[in-house]
Amino acid sequence: MLRKISQTAIAQITFSFMAAIFIKVVSLTSSFKTIGDEKALIHIQNQKPFIVAFWHGRLLMAPKGWARKAPLEVMISHHKDGELITRTAAFFGIGAVRGSSSKGGSTALRNMVKSLKAGNFVGITPDGPRGPRMRAQMGVISLAQISGVPIFPATYAVSRRKIINSWDRFIIAFPFSKGVYLWGEPIFVPRDANQELLEIKRKILENRLNLLCEEADEMVGVIPIKPKAKSINKNILDK
Repeated sequence: MLRKISQTAIAQITFSFMAAIFIKVVSLTSSFKTIGDEKALIHIQNQKPFIVAFWHGRLLMAPKGWARKAPLEVMISHHKDGELITRTAAFFGIGAVRGSSSKGGSTALRNMVKSLKAGNFVGITPDGPRGPRMRAQMGVISLAQISGVPIFPATYAVSRRKIINSWDRFIIAFPFSKGVYLWGEPIFVPRDANQELLEIKRKILENRLNLLCEEADEMVGVIPIKPKAKSINKNILDK
């Protein structure tokens, strides 16, 4: 019964409103700094769209790390939690394109390409909606190849948090935290890239995101969250 109630429109609206308020409270009571976003800001100022990629487990505070004036649409799955995420993101002026690599992926990919061509920026959690945790899937690489725009890896970390025992080790940030948003170098995928190069780009994205998360966690003094069944390779080809 509780599950059915939680999936009603009224419950979804209520929960998403509470989630948005919670995010704002954490943001207002915490001290956040942003590092490494200079190139992303140049793209935003010049209205040159890009893809921002971040892990599913770091969704909660992601909206507050985005420039509100830049139009952003995030790919959100058809999973049962997708509607809640969609409604919560809307409170921060962030749109949604529904779909994922496992369901509605081709349609979502086409809609994302259209959104980028229309001048919007797009966000993707490349390990969602089912994982494995912190392992990039190929969808975001395909989107970058087709659209011709770069991928910017990004993450955040907080000093006071609760890690949920879920597949993605979802982070709930607590108020009065020390926080940091980290941006990585852009990744460009050539339109004529073959499968071997596409796989290299996928590994580069995965590696950069994991290293960013590790660095961010260490900066705020917490134990880094590790990827699922795969160690970070600091010597990966990065070209």
